[in-house]
Amino acid sequence: MRIFALMVNLVILTIFYYIGVWIQDYFQLFIPGSIIGMLLLFLFLSTKLFKVYWIEAGASLLIRHLPLLFIPVTVGIINYLHIFSGQGILLVFIGLVSTFMAMVAAGMTSKLQVKRGDREYE
Repeated sequence: MRIFALMVNLVILTIFYYIGVWIQDYFQLFIPGSIIGMLLLFLFLSTKLFKVYWIEAGASLLIRHLPLLFIPVTVGIINYLHIFSGQGILLVFIGLVSTFMAMVAAGMTSKLQVKRGDREYE
């Protein structure tokens, strides 16, 4: 039964992804469909039209295995190392600065949420 629930969670997340891709294709938007799907999921969760526990197990599984998703990117960078060779230091600097900015934004958002008392998402 647990495997079936997990599969349903993953199907729901996949449906949001494909809805986002469809919206992006239909309206020819410059925002990736996966981002649109995430925003739709966030909207549904924020308005409480959608319960967190409907996708919690599937999302936890994906987050647990997230490092495996970065392996193809690393291999791609190794294949095209000649492109990065001339500007490697600049790209490392950009990567570090953007990572730091994302960490600060996530931290500030979390702090704001805690201050507002929005700990319940159900």
